[in-house]
Amino acid sequence: MTDTAAPSRGALPAVEILPPPTTRDRPERLRSLDVFRGITIAAMLLVNNPGSWSDIYAPLEHAEWNGWTPTDTIFPFFLFVVGVAMNVSFEAQLARGQGRGRVFARAARRAAILFLLGLLLAAFPYYNVDPAHLRIPGVLQRIAACFLGASAVYLFVPKRAQPWLGGALLLGYWAAMTRVPVPGHGAGDLLTRDGSLAAYLDRTIIGTGHLWAQAKTWDPEGILSTVPAIVTVLLGIFAGRWLRADRPPAERAVVLFFAGNVLMAAGLAWNAAFPINKNLWTSSYVLFMGGMAMVGLAMCHWLVDVKSATGWTRPFTVFGMNAIAAFFLSGVFARLLILVKAPGGTTAKGWIYDGAFASWLTPVNASLAFAIAFVLLWWGIMEVFYRRKVFIKV
Repeated sequence: MTDTAAPSRGALPAVEILPPPTTRDRPERLRSLDVFRGITIAAMLLVNNPGSWSDIYAPLEHAEWNGWTPTDTIFPFFLFVVGVAMNVSFEAQLARGQGRGRVFARAARRAAILFLLGLLLAAFPYYNVDPAHLRIPGVLQRIAACFLGASAVYLFVPKRAQPWLGGALLLGYWAAMTRVPVPGHGAGDLLTRDGSLAAYLDRTIIGTGHLWAQAKTWDPEGILSTVPAIVTVLLGIFAGRWLRADRPPAERAVVLFFAGNVLMAAGLAWNAAFPINKNLWTSSYVLFMGGMAMVGLAMCHWLVDVKSATGWTRPFTVFGMNAIAAFFLSGVFARLLILVKAPGGTTAKGWIYDGAFASWLTPVNASLAFAIAFVLLWWGIMEVFYRRKVFIKV
C-alpha cells in the first residue's frame, strides 16, 4: 500500500459488542475469511512500519515500477477481502427484507465516511495545511470508491452479467491506457509515470497540488486506475459467492484454488502486452493478484474450515476481527511516534529504534526487528479488544 496512514479516531462511528466466532458460527461466518484478512492486516503493519525507510529488505518494498514484490500483494488482497465480505453483509441485509436501494444507500454512506476520513487523514496532524496542497486521492479514498462501485454492481447488475462487466472494464482500461494518445507524450510513452493516460487525467482533473507528494505529477490511487481496482473487489465477490455455495467445503476450496491459478496464469500472459504494475493497477495486475488472493483464501479455507487446523490462527483472527481498529490506531500511533520528541531532540521512534534495535543489529535487521515488534505490540492490543468482545466497524 502506498499511503501508510490510517484514519483518526473519528473513523469509528460504531463500536459493536459481538461474540467471537465459534464452531457453531461456521455456516454463517467463514473463519478462514477472518484469518486471511488478519494475515493481510499484519502484513500491512509490517511493511508500513520499518525502523528506517533507508534500510529495508527488498521483498518488503514495492516494485519500482513494472513487476511486483510481496509488498505489492497487500493492497489488492485487502480490496479482495472487501469483496468477499460483501456477500455476507449484503445478503444478510437483503434477507431481512431491506430493498436494494436502501442497502446501496447504506453502502454509499459508508463509502462517504471512508472518503472523508481519508481526506482528514491526509492533513493529520497538521490541520492548518494549505487546502491547495491537500492530497485528494489515497488508500482510504480508493477503498471507498471501489466499495461503492462494487456495491452498485453487486446490487443492480444481474449476477450472470457481473463477470462480463468485470472483463469489459479490464479490456477497456487496457485499450484506453495503450491506445489513447496523451498530449505532450509520444506513442511509446503511454505506460510511464508521467506519460500515462491515468497520470494525465489526474493532473488535469485533480491538479498537481492534490496528488501524491512523492510523485507530484501522478498518483498511485488516481481516478482512472480506480476502475480496474473495482474489478479486484468484484473478484472477491465472486470468490465469496462460491464459498457460500451449497457445495462440500473441500470442493469449494479445490475449485477456488484452481480458479486462482487460472487467473494468475492469465495475468502473467497479459503481462507481455500490459505489464503487471501496481501504480497503474494494470489489468494484468488485477488478474494476477486476484488469482493469488484466491489461492491464499482457498488454502486458508482448506486448513481452517475444512481441516479445522486452527492452532496457528489466533493472532490473525484477532487482527481480522478488528481490522479497522488495527489499521487506523496503528497508523495514528506511528505518526505520533514521529511527532513526540524524546531526550536529545530526536523523535520517540528514533529514540526507541536506536536504543532497542540499531545499537546491536545490522541496519536492515534492526529495521525489520522494529517492524516485527510493532506488529507484536498491536497484536497484544487487539488481543485485549478481542477478549473483551469489542469489535469496531465503520
